[in-house]
Amino acid sequence: MQKNTMFRTVFLFCLFTKADMLFGQFTKDSLVLNTLTETVVTAQRSPTQLRKTPEAITVLANKTLRNSQLRTSPEVLALMPGLFVQKTNHGGGSPFLRGLTGNQTLLLVDGIRLSNATFRYGPNQYFNTIDLFSLEKMEALRGGGSVQYGSDALGGTVQAFSRDIAFSEKPNWGGEVLLRGASQGMEQGIRGSAQYTTQRLAMVGGITARNFGDLVGGDTTGRQSPNGYKELDFDLKGKFAVSPKMLLTLVHQNVAQKEVPVYHKIKLENFAVNQFDPQSRALTYARLEHTLNKGVWKSYILTTSLQQTEEGRLSRKNGSTVRRYENDRVRSLGATAQVENQFSAHWSANSGIEIYEDLVKSSRTDTDENTGTTSNKRGLYPNNATMTSIAAFTLHQLNVGKWQFTAGARWNTFIIKVTDEAIGKARLTPSALVGNAAIMRQINRHSNLFVSVNTGFRAPNIDDLGTLGIVDFRFETPNYGLQPERSVNSQIGYKLYGKRWRGECFIYYNALQNLITRVKQDTQMVQGYPLYQKENSEQAYIQGIETNWDFLLAKNWTLQGSFTYTYGQNKTKNEPLRRIPPIFGRLAVEYTPNNWSFSTELLAAGKQTRLSKADTEDNRIPKGGTPGWQVLNIHTGYQWNALSIRLAALNLFNIDYRTHGSGVNGYGRSMFATLGWRF
Repeated sequence: MQKNTMFRTVFLFCLFTKADMLFGQFTKDSLVLNTLTETVVTAQRSPTQLRKTPEAITVLANKTLRNSQLRTSPEVLALMPGLFVQKTNHGGGSPFLRGLTGNQTLLLVDGIRLSNATFRYGPNQYFNTIDLFSLEKMEALRGGGSVQYGSDALGGTVQAFSRDIAFSEKPNWGGEVLLRGASQGMEQGIRGSAQYTTQRLAMVGGITARNFGDLVGGDTTGRQSPNGYKELDFDLKGKFAVSPKMLLTLVHQNVAQKEVPVYHKIKLENFAVNQFDPQSRALTYARLEHTLNKGVWKSYILTTSLQQTEEGRLSRKNGSTVRRYENDRVRSLGATAQVENQFSAHWSANSGIEIYEDLVKSSRTDTDENTGTTSNKRGLYPNNATMTSIAAFTLHQLNVGKWQFTAGARWNTFIIKVTDEAIGKARLTPSALVGNAAIMRQINRHSNLFVSVNTGFRAPNIDDLGTLGIVDFRFETPNYGLQPERSVNSQIGYKLYGKRWRGECFIYYNALQNLITRVKQDTQMVQGYPLYQKENSEQAYIQGIETNWDFLLAKNWTLQGSFTYTYGQNKTKNEPLRRIPPIFGRLAVEYTPNNWSFSTELLAAGKQTRLSKADTEDNRIPKGGTPGWQVLNIHTGYQWNALSIRLAALNLFNIDYRTHGSGVNGYGRSMFATLGWRF
């Protein structure tokens, strides 16, 4: 009854909030002027005005990324309403969208899949392989993305965009140097970037070197060691005006992290050593954009990409002389062709085809440190396994007066091949057909109301087939009939862009079907071990409320707030769904006079005691559940000509706290500083 009352209360509040409740006149400080032209790409694969998008989508622009003083790309995501970020270790960070993460949440970089065939169920660290200093903005689409981008978007899609550059009338050089540090030796870093622009050429590149010390927690937590690691990144982006209507973009990104400890493994699981080494990603792509404006043909875009990730895992148990080193490398080739049509003044479309192929190289070496002898064994995944994705999609938008209709569909088929010594060859060819639809009604010039339905899917990947043969105390065999996991996300949304108010409210229900789990095969035994097989055996649902509001208090004064409630239930097991975040939110006040900026924020999360059986067995979750917490932070900055300084004081009251499901506690009382010089 309490849950239903909460839903009704928030829904009625969103529904009856009217623009005529607003006050004040339009000024240069009006929130409207900052948001009316704000565009997003993730919702339709092409620029769309945020306020006219019938989706729950949030943007973090470059200014926010720079001023936040947060350390990594995953940590910045925590500023986004509706996003919950879990940190297994200091070198990780896994975004939760509507209660889901890992291989059930899609990650993109400039429209190219970061998610690959080895992404595992549950939290992972891969979004941390994106250099925060190289980004222009981030977008998070909650509850959608499969129609636009394919597999894995059961909970939603997070996309990072590289720094943008514009052409100039005359040749122009510029650049920036950033020095960054933190108290108690938690961080020392430097970023140098340079750019060169002309009428037809624009280039920008940068190098980032960072040394992270151990994370120091609050109150009684103290230094959590080992947690620190080193990182070296570089990136280069070039835009070439081939003709007045044709643009070629070339990008290369490289992130390399060394000796990244997994703290809770050492603290709680009797490991003397447990770390990722290396944890790296390299992306190279070329994109050709051609504006046509001929009949119904508006433009086309061709993209080819090569992405390579490497994850090494070094471990040794206390009391053991055997050091294990596992290494997984994934080479992802991608090609996309999409065309934008304008069939009439009211009807536009974006359609295309997309192909990805992942090749997995996996190995393991055990070394006896006493004798120096080594033995090569099967890696985590079958070596030379491949996963190919072939898809066609179409997205449409129709505007009729105050009504807007959007709809889309994607057909996706996969070819997954693995060869394993214990089992032999396995080949899967799952496929999926998904669609989305939304209706938006403009209530007045400041607000609109919409309903939408997004169907999503996650194809079984190489990680689902990687544990072949004897694993721990079971024998796993592949299921050649595995089918995609599926979701149907229904939501009602309200958006307001007023003179002093800007706000959104969403109520959603996500039905999950065909979830892949391990199932024991009765009393069957293979080589003396019980037989297990992965099956599409579970159903679940997640429902929740998301709302965020900005209010212009006075000139240069802004109040911001967000609130998220998530409830998940495993219908098959009749228990809570695993890893569901607690209630969480953010309240902030910002003051920006002239070249100064001041803000104070309160981050809060409720306790999470509604746990699944697997949650109670997770050593990262305290017995009985994760306690609630509130943390107060202060940020300030000053820009003087080419020089800038930004300071952040985190966790002023030195509270002990942990984000639910994380393997480390959060920052204690600490200071972060960034000094910048532009030339």
